Amino acid sequence: MTRTASFDAVVIGAGINGMVAAAELALAGWTVALIERNREIGGFIATEERTRPGYLHDTYSSWHSQFVSGGAYAVLGEELRECGLEYVNSDSEVCASVTGDGEVTLAYRSPRKTAATFEHAEDARTYRRHVKRVMDNGQGIGTVMSNEFRSLATTQAMLTMLRATGVSGSESWLRDLATSGRSWCRREFLGPEVDRLFVPWLLHAGLSPDHASGGFVIPVFAANLHSAGVPVAVGGSARLVQAFRSLLESLDVRIITGVAADRIALEDGRAVGVIINNDLIGADSAVLASVTPTALYGKLLPPDAVSQDIRYGAQRFRYGRAAMQVHVALDAPLDWKDARLNATPIIHLSDGSSTTAIACAEAEAGLLPSRPTVVVGQQHILDSSRVPEGAGALWIQLHEVPYKPLGDARDELDVSHGWTPELGHKYADRVLDRLAPHVRGLHESVLHVDVITPKALNAYNSNALYGDPYGGDSQLDQNFLWRPFPQASSHRTAIADLWHIGASTHPGAGLGGASGHLVAQKLLATPGNAGRARAAVGRMMRRTALGRR
Repeated sequence: MTRTASFDAVVIGAGINGMVAAAELALAGWTVALIERNREIGGFIATEERTRPGYLHDTYSSWHSQFVSGGAYAVLGEELRECGLEYVNSDSEVCASVTGDGEVTLAYRSPRKTAATFEHAEDARTYRRHVKRVMDNGQGIGTVMSNEFRSLATTQAMLTMLRATGVSGSESWLRDLATSGRSWCRREFLGPEVDRLFVPWLLHAGLSPDHASGGFVIPVFAANLHSAGVPVAVGGSARLVQAFRSLLESLDVRIITGVAADRIALEDGRAVGVIINNDLIGADSAVLASVTPTALYGKLLPPDAVSQDIRYGAQRFRYGRAAMQVHVALDAPLDWKDARLNATPIIHLSDGSSTTAIACAEAEAGLLPSRPTVVVGQQHILDSSRVPEGAGALWIQLHEVPYKPLGDARDELDVSHGWTPELGHKYADRVLDRLAPHVRGLHESVLHVDVITPKALNAYNSNALYGDPYGGDSQLDQNFLWRPFPQASSHRTAIADLWHIGASTHPGAGLGGASGHLVAQKLLATPGNAGRARAAVGRMMRRTALGRR
C-alpha cells in the first residue's frame, strides 16, 4: 500500500454534508481531501437537460429552505455568493394542496394570510399560535437540531425552553413528538385545511401521516416555510454545487471524483486515512464518512473494528419507502383550473391524511399506489431561466413507491420484472392522469417525460439504499436521540478520529448540511486544533490575488 498524500482531514462522500464539512474545515486552514464515487460532487443536488434542450431540470432535490436557514449557510453563505450562488424566492404563495375533487388550500409566506383562508376562526387562531410558538423557540429548536443530542449545548437549549414555556409547555412539546401528524391535526383543528396542507409535507421527512413525531414536525415545517419560503438557485440547483466546487478549489481542497473509497485505514485503534485502489490518502486528524451505517460498519471498516453491539445495531438499521422522480417538458406553463395555482411553486395532490396514508400503506405493502400523493414543482415560476421563453416544466416527486414492487393496487400494471423503464413510464402516466383533471390541456402540452425509478436513484447514490432518498427510516425510534441507532447515536464513532455524518445521522436528511456543519465546528473547537489555521493567511492572500475578495 502506497501513501500518496496526507491531509488534516479526509471526507468520504461529497453530498451536501461532505461539501459543507470540507469547506468549513478548509476555511479554517485545514488541509482537506474530498472523495466522491460519482464523477461530480453534489450527491442529490444536480441540474440537467433531461428532456429537451433548454429545459433545466433539478434532477433530484430542488428547494433550499433548510440550507438558507441553517448554520452551514450562516458560515458559508457569503463565500458561496461570491462564487456565483444566487437565490430567488416567493414573497406570496408558497405551497398548496389539491384534493381529488379539486378543492384547493393555499399557504402564503404570511401565517396570518394563510390562516385567514381557514373556515373556522378558532383554527386560524390555533394555527397562528403554533407557528408563533415554533418561531419564538426557533433558537432552541435550532440548537437541538444542530448539536449532538447528548451534549451540553442541547441540554442547555432544552432547559432554556423549559424555563420559557414552563412544565406544561414542555410536556406539550413531548406530547406532540409522540403524536402522529394525522392525530395532531384532528386534535388541534376543526377543519381540514392544516391536514391537507402539511400532512403531505411529512413525506419529505420520510414519515407517513400515522408515524409518531408528525405532530412536532408539521408546525416546524410550517414555520420554516413561512420564514424561509421556497428558495431555488437561479439557473438550477447545480449552481450550488458549482459554487461549492469554486470555493473548495480556491481553498486548495483536493477533490477526488470517480473513485469509491475501499476502506478506512486504522492504526492503533484510530482512523488514519482512506484507502482507494491500494493507495492511502492519509488523515492526520480526522476522517469524516458521509455514508450509511450499512456502508460504514459493513464495508469500510473491518468486522473486528467495533463491538458486536455496534455491528448488531448497524445490521438492524432500517430503510424507508423508496421514491422516484418524473421530469416533464411542456410547451407552455400549466393552466390550472384554479388560477391561484399558476403562481404557486409547490403543490401536493392529496386529500391529506386520508389518501396519503392509504398510498403509504400500499407502498409499504409492496404495491404501486392507486392514488399516489403527487408533489408538483413549478420552479420556472420563480426562475424563468429554467425553461425556454413561453414554455413550462414539471418537477414531480413520488415518495410512496416500493423498491421491489410485488403488485399494483389497481391490478393494471405488470410488476413481474421490477422497475423496468417501461414500468416507470407507465406509472408516470398514472401520475399525470391524476394531475390532468386539475389542469386544462395537460396531455396536449407534454413534449417529453423523463423518469428516474427507485433503482436508478440507488444506482446513482449508494446512500439511497433500496431507493430511500432519506438515508434510512425516520420514525421516532430511529431518529433524534437514536439516529442512526442507540449504540452509535453520536457523530463521533467508537473509533478515534472517525466521524459519521450524512442523512443517516442526526438530524437526518435534508439540504441543511447540518451534520457536516456540526462535526466541522466540533473539530474546530477541539483543543489542539487551533493551530490548523497555519495555512489560512496564505490561502486568503492567493484568493485575494485571484480577485475573489
